[in-house]
Amino acid sequence: MSDLTPERDQQFRSMRATARDIFSAALQNASIASAFSRHVHCERGVLRICEDLYDLDSYSRVFVVSIGKAAHTMAAALEAQVGSRLEGIVASSVDPASQVRGLRYFQGGHPTPTAESIHAAEAILKSLGALDSASLVIFMLSGGGSSIVEKPIDDEISLADLVTTYQKLVHSGAPIAEINAIRKHLSSVKGGRLAQAAYPAQQVSILVSDVPDATPDALASGPSMPDSTSIHDCERIAARYNLIEQLPKSVAELFLQHALDETPKSDDPAFVRARWWTVLSNKVALDEAAAAATRAGFAVEVDNSCDDWDYEKAADYLLHRVRELRGKVSRVCLLSGGEVTVAVRSGGVGGRNQQFALACADKIFGEDITILSAGTDGIDGNSPAAGAVVDGMTVLRVGGPEVIWSALASFNAYPLLSSIGNAVVTGPTGNNLRDLRILLAY
Repeated sequence: MSDLTPERDQQFRSMRATARDIFSAALQNASIASAFSRHVHCERGVLRICEDLYDLDSYSRVFVVSIGKAAHTMAAALEAQVGSRLEGIVASSVDPASQVRGLRYFQGGHPTPTAESIHAAEAILKSLGALDSASLVIFMLSGGGSSIVEKPIDDEISLADLVTTYQKLVHSGAPIAEINAIRKHLSSVKGGRLAQAAYPAQQVSILVSDVPDATPDALASGPSMPDSTSIHDCERIAARYNLIEQLPKSVAELFLQHALDETPKSDDPAFVRARWWTVLSNKVALDEAAAAATRAGFAVEVDNSCDDWDYEKAADYLLHRVRELRGKVSRVCLLSGGEVTVAVRSGGVGGRNQQFALACADKIFGEDITILSAGTDGIDGNSPAAGAVVDGMTVLRVGGPEVIWSALASFNAYPLLSSIGNAVVTGPTGNNLRDLRILLAY
């Protein structure tokens, strides 16, 4: 089983290519352009967003706020529907391929805020504050917005303190929903505070979601939505992960003095004339991946149970599931959406998808299993890759299990996987629908 004969090498090459094809099909068919063509349409000045209609000519101003990794793509898709009548602000972590006339552009930071993140937040808050009840605000939100647009709730929190806080939160091992609960309560723009700033304007939010379907207010830390988290949640999370002693003094003091301000809830007046529509989510990407795998001749199962689990626990669970399924069907594809967590303790180059894939490679040595794990945004951690693809012979190709163990321990998966051509590199996709894990057993 452990010999890499030319025949087995070709078989594994073919399965790695199939896994890449399934991922590519999901990216292509779960696109923002296709989502907007289905859910957003403008004719004779009347804009339809899912089930709502907005007569744009009836408003004194129509102001657009597009935030996140998909901000440019969403702005372009909206312009394709309504034409050149837009004004507003676009904030993303990358330069736009082209700019929409009438929109101002900011390039904020990701995964940590920068000075431009704060400038973007200040510009948005100022613009929203100038609107009245005859105005319409169209919020377009996508993943990554938490760091791309940011302004601390307390002026005592410097940019350096803010960056340190983000780093401690991301590396704590806490799931993204808990990280965002704290971010919201430390921010002037998150947790519904942009909606408060826009009041009394009418508001509608178009969401390209990279968070669990049950918690839409976690997307970009919910700047336009009622916040489902509380100060009590933040204090509990901080205690669970021993965060207070790790945070900068300016932030820790807010916890120690119980000085956090509560975020707006569903009874806030800002939400009386507000609507929210998810036009694209991880489920759409999973559905497209399932269709591609079916076309490739696999029996398909979807299991999202391990969303927000530690990467090693998720690897063990999904490998058990795919082996179990393989006992019943000759060719099976197990799909899993959402994200796994990694508590980073050293400064290698990689990301959660590559860490997960490499952990799997160590566990499937000699088996006819191929695994791809990648982010739909095209960015995995601090690496140039979206993720990686591994199989039952990856251990041999890298030089043995000790090499894998070393890379896992130093959180340095990308150089190793890239050296054997197993990194999945797409570049930024202009979309962000969480991660996909594709497990093929044959």
